[in-house]
Amino acid sequence: MTNIKTYNAISQKGLAYLNAHHYDINGQEEPKGILLRSQNLHNEVIPSSVRAVVRAGAGFNNIPVDTLSKRGVAVFNTPGGNANAVKELTIAALILAARPVVGAIGFANETRGGDVSLRTEVNKGGYRGTELAGKTLGVIGLGNVGSKVANTALALDMDVIGYDPGLNANTAWRIDRHIKHAKTVEEVLRQSDYVTVHIPLTDKNKYFIGGESIKLMKPDAALLNFSRGGIVDDLAAKSALDQDQLRVYITDFADEALFDHPKVIITPHIGGSTVEAEDMSALMAARQLDNYLTTGNIVNSVNYPDIDEPFTTKYRVGIIHDNVPNMIGQISTFFGDKNINIEQLSNRAVGDYAYTLVAINDFTIDQQEYVKVALDSIPHVILTRRYVNDNF
Repeated sequence: MTNIKTYNAISQKGLAYLNAHHYDINGQEEPKGILLRSQNLHNEVIPSSVRAVVRAGAGFNNIPVDTLSKRGVAVFNTPGGNANAVKELTIAALILAARPVVGAIGFANETRGGDVSLRTEVNKGGYRGTELAGKTLGVIGLGNVGSKVANTALALDMDVIGYDPGLNANTAWRIDRHIKHAKTVEEVLRQSDYVTVHIPLTDKNKYFIGGESIKLMKPDAALLNFSRGGIVDDLAAKSALDQDQLRVYITDFADEALFDHPKVIITPHIGGSTVEAEDMSALMAARQLDNYLTTGNIVNSVNYPDIDEPFTTKYRVGIIHDNVPNMIGQISTFFGDKNINIEQLSNRAVGDYAYTLVAINDFTIDQQEYVKVALDSIPHVILTRRYVNDNF
């Protein structure tokens, strides 16, 4: 049985799927795949046997993607698996930013003696808030989460302005036509009463919202971060709060510098922590892992291009290689010179890497033995794998 190593508490939905498809979970054999949530793999030794790493969640900054890419290890995430959960908590945070609910609860619980009902009624004026309706929400990042937040805020009668340079025809359909699209982040920051950020964390966008960005915001604006720790410069946010350049900051990522600040609300990274989200993310992760290990199909990879084709031949050869000229020509020529007929060839590239999936029917044992070694010896080929269709 193929062994899969897991980290963290993975939902039984995902584990049950792997068990049903004849995988061994945390067995004795060297693992072919890793399934995890928040474990920091930067500090782990990843065995050479590993072909794929899948995170049951959207972020992947806990995985050494660059190192694994050079090894030919596909890295996957599960975008959208927890999108509704994060959306709902973001909307809850918007309400907390508009209404001093946290402080009001504390006040109500501390009221003791006499006519409690009368005393709380008399003093409730200190917890007067504002309504979200008619206010402007700025959404930075209109992906799986951001688009849901934007649409829901619109249903709450907010004016919504969004920014996402990666928006295209395939993703724009998710966004209500009444949402205004900004051309720059600065436009969103200047116009919004509330700003919420929903972008992945990369090496290039750490502290995407920093001191200079916050200075562009209205002094009575609220800032929300339910994307990733490091997207917002917490120290810059704290400084802005102290200088009344920002009204409130709500984040799902704990930072000791923010502890006990009266204008900060921190939740302990629970954006995706619902039963439904954990089930959905784990099941997506298990399916993507099984699909890749058994068919060579790549879906929701963060380091290699997606190719998802029906497996209609007896064999497939998957070739991960650098995105450089003449690779398809070299691969096609190789198979032709070996008198191996190609039934179908798929190729896609993203960034520095490309993936070629070759479908074959006639593939003798002798041919199979030398094809991998020969293809791996072609310059710029990173790794070659063979797949067998057991249902053929």
